[in-house]
Amino acid sequence: MSGKRNSLDDFVTAKLAALEKEALRRRLVETDRREGVRATRSGRDLISFCCNDYLNLSQHRDIKQAAMAATEKYGVGAGASRLVSGNHPLFAELERRLADWKLTEDCVVFGSGYMANLGIVPALAGAGDLILADELSHACLMSGAKLSGAEFSIFRHNDLAHLETLLAARRAAARHCLILTDGIFSMDGDAAPVTALAALAQRHDAWLMTDDAHGIGVVGRDGRGSSFMEEEKSAVPLQMGTLSKAIGAYGGYLCASRAVCDLIRTRARTLIYSTGLPPGTVAAAIAALDFIRAHPAYCRRPVEKAQGFARALGLAAPESPIVPLILGDAGQTLAASALLEAEGFLVTAIRPPTVPAGTARLRFTFTAEHRDEDVARLVDIVRERIMPRRAAE
Repeated sequence: MSGKRNSLDDFVTAKLAALEKEALRRRLVETDRREGVRATRSGRDLISFCCNDYLNLSQHRDIKQAAMAATEKYGVGAGASRLVSGNHPLFAELERRLADWKLTEDCVVFGSGYMANLGIVPALAGAGDLILADELSHACLMSGAKLSGAEFSIFRHNDLAHLETLLAARRAAARHCLILTDGIFSMDGDAAPVTALAALAQRHDAWLMTDDAHGIGVVGRDGRGSSFMEEEKSAVPLQMGTLSKAIGAYGGYLCASRAVCDLIRTRARTLIYSTGLPPGTVAAAIAALDFIRAHPAYCRRPVEKAQGFARALGLAAPESPIVPLILGDAGQTLAASALLEAEGFLVTAIRPPTVPAGTARLRFTFTAEHRDEDVARLVDIVRERIMPRRAAE
């Protein structure tokens, strides 16, 4: 049986060959992450500049102790979905702290950021409604919009005029309208004009939802995220995000009004039909939030280090810990990533479809624990060995 050809294997073999030819095939690489910014691959010790653990809290002693203590007390798993028997006592504490941090009435925690968006968007919008999303919004926002059954269109990246044109032309025909955007865009690192988007949404009776996965903990007032990047909090009714990046744990959340959160608990399928997060994971997130609130200067380090790196290379000043270096060609980007790995740096090549065709890039991410001397050596290598090739293309 195993030696027989079949249409499934024929299809996937041809598909993989085509992806290989375009330098777009992906492979999992075993990576041992330890304290600080170190990572081990194939027996080699590397300095990672591609991790979203911006505050290095996944390896922090107190965060790990909190996770172990909760696991000892409550067990390894939640046992069931949160609505059946998996709503262990730590959930209420985490949701209370997130709502307080984001200045909202309530919060709902999900199994992951992706699951949050797959559940929230279809719970709030459906047939007869309109969803408008920034073209560079994360894939899970796009997936949630497509699952909803609502009319769905995209607007040009951070283009308020284009969004207003779409609203003027199509909002009146829709029952409700939901506007979706990243707060900090994951591949470019730039910020959405959240305050202006919120004002535009209010003028057209639309609901703005921001995905703050890359904002919480590292941008905005005291690390509160992209809705807090100006003097006054932006009027965003739906603040979504993840617990797996700066917070260093796992899970997703929505901070919103009490009524919205009650509806999400009742109608979001990815909450209703998924096992709850393990107690240790929730405890880690609680401890991480406490750390973030107590150490605002530490939380500013990732952006400061990203800005220093960009300044040294003559790149635009970043608004987040993310600095993209667009090389364009996928093969060239893989080669640049391999060059950096040979020099002791882990910087993953980002290729389509994660980014638009022709914009393959090195995506550098900076954390609080990166040493200035390592950043300086990385600058030298990028300036001398990667950027000249980029300019020659």
